[in-house]
Amino acid sequence: MAKIKARDLRGKKKEELLKQLDDLKNELSQLRVAKVTGGAASKLSKIRVVRKSIARVLTVINQTQKENLRKFYKGKKYKPLDLRPKKTRALRRRLNKHEESLRTKKQSKLRGFFY
Repeated sequence: MAKIKARDLRGKKKEELLKQLDDLKNELSQLRVAKVTGGAASKLSKIRVVRKSIARVLTVINQTQKENLRKFYKGKKYKPLDLRPKKTRALRRRLNKHEESLRTKKQSKLRGFFY
């Protein structure tokens, strides 16, 4: 099996990706058996390619899943923790722009005198 390109995988549906993943895992297990039984050098070098291909397929599956979750939660009040911006603890606890800009009546009156 030739090296799989991520751009080719992105166009496929999830079922197709899972099927391809299953095929790659089967191929990897066959290659490992060949390694133990003393297979050809070409098969041994193919193990690395198949492992990387499995990683690519899993990466594409996970990225599309996360992208779909981001679309689903866009505009909702609450988001799962892993979809929120990481930042630092202090920045996450800081007031947002709107809360920062709010003024009490007394503050706005005082500002009116001096500005």
